[in-house]
Amino acid sequence: MTEPLLRVENLDVAYGRSQALFGVSLEVMPGSMMAVLGANGAGKSTLARAISGLVPASSGTVCFDGQPINGLPAYKIRRLGLTYIPEGRGIFPGLTVNENLRMAVGQEPRGERTAAIERAIDMFPVLGERRSQRAGSLSGGEQQMLALARALAVPPRLIIADEMSLGLAPIVAEAVFQSLDEARRSGITILLIEQFVNRALALADHCAILTRGEVGWTGPAADAQDEVLERYLGAADSSVGEETTS
Repeated sequence: MTEPLLRVENLDVAYGRSQALFGVSLEVMPGSMMAVLGANGAGKSTLARAISGLVPASSGTVCFDGQPINGLPAYKIRRLGLTYIPEGRGIFPGLTVNENLRMAVGQEPRGERTAAIERAIDMFPVLGERRSQRAGSLSGGEQQMLALARALAVPPRLIIADEMSLGLAPIVAEAVFQSLDEARRSGITILLIEQFVNRALALADHCAILTRGEVGWTGPAADAQDEVLERYLGAADSSVGEETTS
């Protein structure tokens, strides 16, 4: 039987005296997409940051491909093939589009970097028209595309996508969702933290709902019906959540 690519067990995270996560456990299988949903302050972004090595866990374990990664610095976790795209896009606004992509492929052999950049541009042709433009001057949707292009230039094994649709027009958000779906179809595993509840469930294989720092419900995304959403999110037919940070 296939082992999970990502396994989180009994994870606790605290900010000083304020505890944000309480015994969170979940598993993400290779090549699948798991949606993590929850109301404002539920702990979704804290979970993403703890997995990625950006905040320390108080207790519990995080294993990536069977290897414990607790305590590893974020850059080493990234080198293992786990990429975090944070809310706020994770780009270098003072650099051009091309410079952002060059930084993303910097660990690749010199002879392979240009091809990796071109693959990323092929996914988002509009970026090819903005190569020399400063990233901070791009539209919100273009910045999000650049963040995803940076992540996919050297395909990781797992992407944690944290609220990538935040602040985007629906048509632009849909383009981002389609790119994530294509990444999953290419074999990349995805942990999707998202405000568009129904769109996330339509994409995902499995779902975990956080409530006040705990896993309130987990199961196949298709089973997260209205009564489940009503119980844990408070809006049975909610297509858009209010929250961004947690």
